[in-house]
Amino acid sequence: MHELERVWDAHREALLVRRDLAAALASLAAEPSVVHIPAMTGAAGRPAIERFYADQVLPHLPGDLVLSKISRTVDRWRLVDETTVSFMHDREIPWLLPGVEPTFRRAEVLAIAVVGFERARIRSQRVLWDHATLAAQLGLPGLPDARPHRDAAVLGWERMLDQT
Repeated sequence: MHELERVWDAHREALLVRRDLAAALASLAAEPSVVHIPAMTGAAGRPAIERFYADQVLPHLPGDLVLSKISRTVDRWRLVDETTVSFMHDREIPWLLPGVEPTFRRAEVLAIAVVGFERARIRSQRVLWDHATLAAQLGLPGLPDARPHRDAAVLGWERMLDQT
């Protein structure tokens, strides 16, 4: 189980911190898949994931992206991470918010990654985002402005972290 954690942590570090496409791809199984829900962006198959990472993810990662792990559950074939993700929405993020122009607002939302493995290689990634909170924090049309409630949400997450 520790091997799965090591592989996943190395993949996230390569992709989201070092922005090293080759290193991120090295941890994938022969026929991997990635999907971000509810945006329904992603890809299936190594060549498609390479294009997705190279064209949709890496050039559009927020410069101040911070991931803070809340909890992790691991069994023999799967890892589930519960993470808060914070960033300034200062650029288009087509893999997370397709078609949304930068709002220049700060966002801090919950993401849950369900990662499947095959022989200690990443076979599948399903990343579920709290899209309603994200859209509200960014002031997207049709949703109330969540900035006044951000401190209450952060306080709630801090309380949840204290209990884990």
